[in-house]
Amino acid sequence: MEFHNKTILIAGASTGIGRAVAIQLGKKKNKLIITARRQSLLDLLAQEIVELGGECLPIAADALSVNEFTRVVDQGVQAFGHIDAALLNIGDGPSFDMATVTADEVKQNMRINYDTLVNGISPLIARMKQQNHGLIAHTNSLAGFLGLPQQGPYSAAKAAGRILMDTCRIELAPWNIKFVSVYPGFVATQRVSQDGIPAPMEISEQKAARHIIYAMEKEKLDYLFPFSMRWLIRLARILPKSAVGYLASKMMNDET
Repeated sequence: MEFHNKTILIAGASTGIGRAVAIQLGKKKNKLIITARRQSLLDLLAQEIVELGGECLPIAADALSVNEFTRVVDQGVQAFGHIDAALLNIGDGPSFDMATVTADEVKQNMRINYDTLVNGISPLIARMKQQNHGLIAHTNSLAGFLGLPQQGPYSAAKAAGRILMDTCRIELAPWNIKFVSVYPGFVATQRVSQDGIPAPMEISEQKAARHIIYAMEKEKLDYLFPFSMRWLIRLARILPKSAVGYLASKMMNDET
């Protein structure tokens, strides 16, 4: 799927990676449905996209509510007729210490990183089944493959999302709905600039956006980036867990 004159929904578009993806897609004359919680930021982004030659419908909504996300999908279809592709780019990964974190904090992080995926994917699947085509991409994380220090709840939520996308890929194939999972390493967004977590091999938001658009256009099933981190993760998945735990702990301590 080449993203030119397509209708694309981007959730989590107001800042960071989602905003960078929207800007790059706006340059390709696409029709964008952008959503996040802050209408003022969406309006500014929509104006920029129109100036770049694209069309844009900004809709403020809270992805923690399936009803609000369904409203976004419905309004997008009313405006543009259909949705060719969607990027679900919602999540948060603050530093957690499992020695001190509360159960409520862990469950809230699961809501932010997993429930938002479920709330978005459900109405999108219903709509794309009717039109018998579509592509749904999810911004996961390399942390979804490993239980990293300071990232336990976040890693668990992202791992759950990874498995759900694998299942959807199989079950929705009869309706020609494709599923793309993208797994960034560390990205230099404003949100993580002061989270206190080491960020080896960090890349810019713009570079991350180019990777994500490439993965969506090429319909990559699982796309890990940057290249150097991709191979580290693949190596880690075949090493003994004791070795992976030692190396991860040493890397994080060295970075700190």
